[in-house]
Amino acid sequence: MSRLAQTEGLTDIQREILSTVRDFVDKEILPVATELEHRDEYPTAIVEGLKELGVFGLTIPEEYGGLGESLLTYALCVEEIARGWMSVSGIINTHFIVAYMLKQHGTEEQKEYFLPKMALGEIRGAFSMSEPGLGSDVSAITSKAVQDGDEYVLNGQKMWLTNGGTSTLVAVLCRTGDAHEGVAPHKAMTTFLIEKEPGFGEVRPGLTIPGKIDKMGYKGVDTTELIMDGLRIPADRVLGGMPNRGFYQMMDGVEVGRVNVAARGCGVAQRAFELGVAYAQQRHTFGKPIAQHQAIQFKLAEMGTKVEAAHAMMVNAARKKDSGARNDLEAGMAKYLASEYCKEVVEDAFRIHGGYGFSKEYEIERLYREAPMLLIGEGTAEIQKMIIGRRLLEEYRTQD
Repeated sequence: MSRLAQTEGLTDIQREILSTVRDFVDKEILPVATELEHRDEYPTAIVEGLKELGVFGLTIPEEYGGLGESLLTYALCVEEIARGWMSVSGIINTHFIVAYMLKQHGTEEQKEYFLPKMALGEIRGAFSMSEPGLGSDVSAITSKAVQDGDEYVLNGQKMWLTNGGTSTLVAVLCRTGDAHEGVAPHKAMTTFLIEKEPGFGEVRPGLTIPGKIDKMGYKGVDTTELIMDGLRIPADRVLGGMPNRGFYQMMDGVEVGRVNVAARGCGVAQRAFELGVAYAQQRHTFGKPIAQHQAIQFKLAEMGTKVEAAHAMMVNAARKKDSGARNDLEAGMAKYLASEYCKEVVEDAFRIHGGYGFSKEYEIERLYREAPMLLIGEGTAEIQKMIIGRRLLEEYRTQD
């Protein structure tokens, strides 16, 4: 094994794509990532390079101008990109989820209009479920859409919108029915495809992106709020053309998003391991490299095992989804394990660096601030455990 996290059974095309992406990461992302992150600067040149590589259209079908690749191929590319800088993988992820939702649930007119431009990166996607007061309880959203002739009028406030400023298409989940009407909350939600101008402030009449949220880590990528105040959307921009299907459409998107977050965790953990194992061979104490001390070797052994295990679970979840089978159990397990292991591997690499790990001159300092986002994004560890527990009980239910 030349390095950790190898994937068996890939085609020649998949290996070529991954090799190209890895070279791009090594040459174009790693040398500038920490500097851009410290300035909280959007990686414009990196994004343009990924557009040229075709990454924005990686999973979009060939008939719409994309490469038509699998979720597995995409997840492995995300793993490589996150190894370079996790924020870049976030820029790609939200775009990918919207493209996936359009491919799976959009009308033919919506697919023909959006997907070719998304494949080129001309239209950049973001999606929005969360609100200031609900966290992971999606069924409690209060943003509301009311039909008015051949339009809907949207009002409400959304939170934690990745690519909120730079995106030009946002898939937004709103309530289109009331609980007192006898409708279950998840059956009264609709996904709207909202086109907007990039930037901040009022980006179209009735739609405001206030500005970037200042974060501990995950910098560079713009994370924002989204405020709708009398926003009018044509009825033909309801995803799939039919209202009240939004919850299921969004959950389908989040399912692949969880595979993506698992891939990001794998990529960050791989980079942390690379930094830790390299520093352990350079740093000397008591007359020898610290890598020769048993305590450090034990850390490296645990770190390498966690990197390998997380990668295997992520690959399994992606392949399950690609097969067309239900994969919420596998995606939940992969997301939970990869994010937890990522945090632990990054912390061990931080400890190996000693006092230098606390210095902004060393890359591990950036990773130490980035890893916690993965514990929260696409559902917290507690939410994943709920999903996993319920699915396991379905599979192992005993006879009454």
